[in-house]
Amino acid sequence: MTAEFISVSFPNESNDLNPIPDAPVDPRFLERYARALDDYGFNYTLIPYSSSSFDPFTLGATVLAHTKNIKIIVALRPNTVYPTVAAKSLATLDQLSGGRVVVHFIAGGSDEEQAREGDFLNKEERYERQEEYIRILRLAWSSKEPFDFDGKYYQFKQFRSAVRPTNGTIPISLGGSSDAAYRIGGSLCDIFGLWGEPLAETKQQIERIYAEAAKAGRTDRPRIWVTFRPIVAETDELAWEKAHKVLDQLTANREKGLHRAPVNAPAPANVGSQRLLDIAKRGDVHDRALWYPTVTATNASGATTALVGSPRTIADSILDYIDLGCDLISIRGYDNYNDAVDYGRYILPLVREGIREREEARKKAAA
Repeated sequence: MTAEFISVSFPNESNDLNPIPDAPVDPRFLERYARALDDYGFNYTLIPYSSSSFDPFTLGATVLAHTKNIKIIVALRPNTVYPTVAAKSLATLDQLSGGRVVVHFIAGGSDEEQAREGDFLNKEERYERQEEYIRILRLAWSSKEPFDFDGKYYQFKQFRSAVRPTNGTIPISLGGSSDAAYRIGGSLCDIFGLWGEPLAETKQQIERIYAEAAKAGRTDRPRIWVTFRPIVAETDELAWEKAHKVLDQLTANREKGLHRAPVNAPAPANVGSQRLLDIAKRGDVHDRALWYPTVTATNASGATTALVGSPRTIADSILDYIDLGCDLISIRGYDNYNDAVDYGRYILPLVREGIREREEARKKAAA
């Protein structure tokens, strides 16, 4: 049994509780944040992407330059970079960092957001394009000879890259809750990302992903990445008080127009957000500490499910998901830097201790 932890890197002090509209990049903050993640034992950090955000390749290179161990996960939308160019860019970063690069694909859950950068394909077409893109990256990193590609979305002749990843390839991640996401992720990807749903629903999704991997003839399976927004305090009682303060602030910010989902925003188009909102209708708290009011307060805009409790409660909740088969745990808070430090101090050690205890128990049982 193993588990690794993922955070998210932010370019400045703006966060969900205290948003700073159009804040410029703050190199000192980014460096301090990246080093804190590295020092506290996070294994990966996501470099996110939106149509109005900073360039993830540049931010990722900065994080790598100021850290020793942490790997970056570069979020990439296929419509923004031609695949042969992306193959070389990712492999260049990978060589510079000694093999510390992962790429995470975003097919695009919103037609409106995609259109902002000139992408007018429908959802089905975006997933088809994404599948071609992934196949091209694999070929670019593995082919010693020039090759042609004649697909529906990409066509080129005699491409060859002399820029190879450090370890021969770069892990490819994909997320989503649609049939197309399960099919492509299950058949082609090394990692599959899920938002924080209750244990029963998460188990169902994992089974779908594994079934698609088997259908594709794979002898391995994608690693499962699940994302939460923990709200932690010294005791469960204090954590719940803190959670309601966070909720009040999120609601107030959205009413002021300081959230990416306006108050009058329509229901989200992507299946993942729709699933979260449907689950939220069934109740506020699920399993040990999974809290859903943050979902409805933000119109399920991105990763929005919280875990609420003391470090012990949150660690036990995370261990439930690890027992289920999730071995990549993404945790980021609402006060980005301070929450990351709290997680590194109080939650990661407890989870890793829990994993060691489980391993020791299994060895004794097998003896």
